[in-house]
Amino acid sequence: MKRKDYISWDEYFVGIAMLSGMRSKDPNTQVGACIVGRDNRILSVGYNGFPNGCSDELFPWARQGGELDTKYAFVAHSELNAILNYRGGNLEGAKIYVTLFPCNECAKAIIQAGIKEVIYDSDKYEGTPSNIAAKKMFEAAGVKCVQYKRSGRTISFEV
Repeated sequence: MKRKDYISWDEYFVGIAMLSGMRSKDPNTQVGACIVGRDNRILSVGYNGFPNGCSDELFPWARQGGELDTKYAFVAHSELNAILNYRGGNLEGAKIYVTLFPCNECAKAIIQAGIKEVIYDSDKYEGTPSNIAAKKMFEAAGVKCVQYKRSGRTISFEV
């Protein structure tokens, strides 16, 4: 008889997104993303960080200061990285699992890539202009947004 306490697809893919976010070197916010095809196969992952070739030792991680003295002009978000990391062609109809609700810029990339569903863990910037704009665009483009409901399960490994 098979075991019955295995994790759901949503738990699995949110877990992959969380694990991906742990690769981020951002001292304040670590965000991960996992793009999944219709057949529940992982197509790509990403996390927030500087573009390839831009040293995280030379570019700023600050949140406050002049525009070029903060991370905001330089960091690529997890969703954009996951989309750009995909080498298989088309993402039409895919789902993206993210640890933080996408900003308006990532919403544009998600919509343009043809991703049709966003499953997110946190919506900590709810009500901000970027958040409102993202939700407006998702609704207009027919992208379904669902907040992940944590199961309360803890991770333990047995081999």
